Amino acid sequence: MSTKEIVHDLLQRLPEEVSLHEVAREIEFVAAVRQGLAELDRGERIPLDEVAAELPSWVIR
Repeated sequence: MSTKEIVHDLLQRLPEEVSLHEVAREIEFVAAVRQGLAELDRGERIPLDEVAAELPSWVIR
C-alpha cells in the first residue's frame, strides 16, 4: 500500500468533524509505526533487557 493510499484510508476512517491537528497527529502515529516496522525488518532492534533498564526513566511521575 502506498503512502498516499494509507493516508486516504486513514482520512476515510476519521469522523467528519476532525480537526487538522488531530489529522496530523494520526498521520504522525502511522508514520512512527511504519518506521518502527521498517527498522525491525532491517534488524535494527533494541534488546529487551536494555528496554527494561530504561523503562523507568520513560514513566512520568
